[in-house]
Amino acid sequence: MSPILVRPVREQLEHDRLIRLLQAKLRRKFEVAINPGNEQNAPVGTGTTAVYPDLVLLSLERGRRLQGVIEVETGESVNHLEALAQWTHLGKLRAEFHLYVPSGMVEVARRLCEDNHIVVSEIWSYHSIGDQVRFTLVHRNREAATPKRPVLAAPKPAAPVRSPKTPAARTAPPTRKAPKSKIKARKPTRTQKRK
Repeated sequence: MSPILVRPVREQLEHDRLIRLLQAKLRRKFEVAINPGNEQNAPVGTGTTAVYPDLVLLSLERGRRLQGVIEVETGESVNHLEALAQWTHLGKLRAEFHLYVPSGMVEVARRLCEDNHIVVSEIWSYHSIGDQVRFTLVHRNREAATPKRPVLAAPKPAAPVRSPKTPAARTAPPTRKAPKSKIKARKPTRTQKRK
């Protein structure tokens, strides 16, 4: 549960609407589980260490591995208490952590992450235009976006083997000459010579 014990009703409705919009948007790439309001449908972790981010992104493959978590904040919930209570734990997961904040709170969220050493893969801003919501990527952490598994180096290609008896210029196949034409040129006839 969020440390924001009482979020204004209008903000809570907007918060839950954003969660459902993101769920619909990301459904093609991931299996998306949501925890709107005070619901605790999809935990990350077990027991006392379980956290309930707003969106949990799982792979579509059979294993349903955790790919990422998303936390959606409103104007009231971008604060130091929220950062310590939730963002810190979400930043320590082995999956990407994406943070969505109102467009006017981007710098505050960025400063809170830096001050508290919270690793955020991406920070997105959002703003509403009528009934539509526009999302904009404002920060991407290159280090957090890299896979946390060790990456094996690709093997070096083998050098071509050359015979010590032949020079390098001779290794190319010989070129073929064009075949000679079998048609013989005719000798001019007597009437052609006179003209």
